[in-house]
Amino acid sequence: MSQLSFVEPVGDIALADWQHVHNGIIPTAVLSLDEVRERAGRNLLEVAYLDGEPVGCTTVRPPSGDSPATATVIARVLPGHRRRGFGEQLYRRALERARELGATAIETVVLASNEAGLHFAESHGFAETDRYVLPGDTVPYIDLRLT
Repeated sequence: MSQLSFVEPVGDIALADWQHVHNGIIPTAVLSLDEVRERAGRNLLEVAYLDGEPVGCTTVRPPSGDSPATATVIARVLPGHRRRGFGEQLYRRALERARELGATAIETVVLASNEAGLHFAESHGFAETDRYVLPGDTVPYIDLRLT
């Protein structure tokens, strides 16, 4: 049985793998490689690989001046690899990293059209706090907070 391996993307190949997963799950907010590089400079990113193929990724937005105790944890798994426990592994790793950064409150954000992601978040104790549509978009984002 194959196991996941996890990589913090620092080079363009791994950053492109993170980008591939993100853009596959969030088609309403496709990111360029330059935008991914910028995100990697302010957030903690990780890519999950199965037999060398990217299957998921995480983003941990560290606590900041606006919310010094709150981190945002986002775990994504490509549709063809869901329901195999990969999301659980990604989420647990990201949650641990957020807590290592001093977060005492954890939030996440899910694209409303990602019903599997929303179900995952809710089944892990997250509750909706806000729903909004970004300018130019039609699909809302849902902010959730770990209760």
